[in-house]
Amino acid sequence: MTGAAVITAAEGALLAAYGVYLMVMGLAGDPDSPKQAEILAVVFFALAALPLVAARGLWLRRRWSRGPAMITQIMALPVAWTLINSGGALIAGGIAIGVAALAALVLLVNPTATEALGIGPRDA
Repeated sequence: MTGAAVITAAEGALLAAYGVYLMVMGLAGDPDSPKQAEILAVVFFALAALPLVAARGLWLRRRWSRGPAMITQIMALPVAWTLINSGGALIAGGIAIGVAALAALVLLVNPTATEALGIGPRDA
């Protein structure tokens, strides 16, 4: 559970950091469209909220947190694929995102994790 929480928190922190970068560029930098940069920053802050809240829930062993954490990892896989197919320096980033997402998914479906969260097979 700790590993999945750390990976999910790192993803959320990176999204938030990119949001901060966009906000700074929108306010103080020289983007093509400052308003567009600021709006995109707000979008990244909103996107960062899901993995950060899910990571906190995983850390505290909350049952509800597994779903949002899995959604975050599933959403990361197409991003990784796109970066890998973009070529150049983005390939390394795509591989890192893909490996992290797959590792977190494996950790989240692990029977030990489901047991720690109180999720088990239903009695028929």
